[in-house]
Amino acid sequence: MTLKRISVRHERVTILKEGGDAPGTVAYWMSRDQRVNDNWALIFAQELAMEKRSPLVVVFCLAPQFLEAAVRHYDFMLAGLKEVEQRLGALKIPFLVKTGEPGNTIPVFVATNRIACLVSDFDPLRVKRQWKEQAARKIGIPFYEVDAHNIVPCRTASPKQEFGAYTIRKKIQRLLPEFLEDLPKTKEHPWQQDRAHAKTDWESLSRMPRADRAVKAADWIVPGEKAAGKELRRFIEKKIGDYNTSRNDPSKDCQSNLSPYLHFGQLSAQRAAIEVTRRVPDVPMRASFLEELIVRRELSDNFCFYNPHYDSFEGFPEWAKKTLNDHRNDKRFYRYSVEEFERGATHDDLWNAAQLEMVLKGKMHGYMRMYWAKKILEWSGSPEEAMETAIYLNDRYELDGRDPNGYAGIAWSIGGVHDRAWGERNIFGKIRYMSYNGCRSKFDIRRYIENVSAMKKE
Repeated sequence: MTLKRISVRHERVTILKEGGDAPGTVAYWMSRDQRVNDNWALIFAQELAMEKRSPLVVVFCLAPQFLEAAVRHYDFMLAGLKEVEQRLGALKIPFLVKTGEPGNTIPVFVATNRIACLVSDFDPLRVKRQWKEQAARKIGIPFYEVDAHNIVPCRTASPKQEFGAYTIRKKIQRLLPEFLEDLPKTKEHPWQQDRAHAKTDWESLSRMPRADRAVKAADWIVPGEKAAGKELRRFIEKKIGDYNTSRNDPSKDCQSNLSPYLHFGQLSAQRAAIEVTRRVPDVPMRASFLEELIVRRELSDNFCFYNPHYDSFEGFPEWAKKTLNDHRNDKRFYRYSVEEFERGATHDDLWNAAQLEMVLKGKMHGYMRMYWAKKILEWSGSPEEAMETAIYLNDRYELDGRDPNGYAGIAWSIGGVHDRAWGERNIFGKIRYMSYNGCRSKFDIRRYIENVSAMKKE
């Protein structure tokens, strides 16, 4: 990249399509990173526009359906985007929401708005990559992708799928001092388009998605960039001291609750890492949180980017496929349908509580997600059926569903991804096993179940 005033590291930027240097507007196609501050893709787009002395516009394309997303997810996202519009408006940057299939809608937007350059943010998921490939084939302008989600850009951290946290950790730690830099602020933009854009009709947009309206909005969490920053500060001030010792105890409130904000890009992982590093001088106290925030999150992106079968049996390592195949015909003492799983109608009160927590709150405790997915394997007719059920439930109910973390976590639980072979047993073969009694030895099961039951009464 030869442009002089671009502060974004070239490793973050991938050219999706070459093109000439024609006059016109620079557009940032916002998708995964739905925020104004701490957004490398927006920073790059603005610096590109500044260099070209061109107008800048931000566009979001609202797909009528997205995987298993329900009204719960659309409501959370649209509330955050409404705040994006307000923040960008204060900086004299137009924000537009288009509706339709993005691979078709964005090229039409480019053609009808004299867009001279298009910038998007990075996402490893198959459907998002397909949208960009479709768009790239239909436009004739430069098209850039900027990794604004990972601290160490996914392609830079590793050129291949990593075996596990232990292999990617050393690569990320080596590069982290180079990439964990403070981010410049988005500025008021000095060059405007000739015509004004109408304000977004948010009420009409909220009625548009063909999403499941039975999954109600989560009322315990406030969406948006401002709320995300507030929740990060609350975690640092009140919770991080107990995170290392109690984060795997579902009966206690020690988790950060940042995953919905990180999923929708309303919070930058880089900003979270910077603030925790600055404000928590005790290295052991912050180490486990930074491990989850950086190494484990970026390992999930690595898995989904380099493994085209990240959401199926074919994506499992060979040893795991072999051991699961060897145990396909093992007797299942319990077997449940998708509908029974969804209702939390199993014989296991701990599993039922975890499922109910996800349905009511839109966020299951992280430790329980592992137990929850492994029991779906144990009580399903095949690992393929278990994967399909777990992904359906996770993506339909979890606020942070439809995310690399979710796909990698389910693949770890059911298919041994990022794990090793353990002692052989019925159904699981050599996949790591988790039991009710094992959970009881680690935390107060009764207290957790009672806490979830109290949610139902509220």
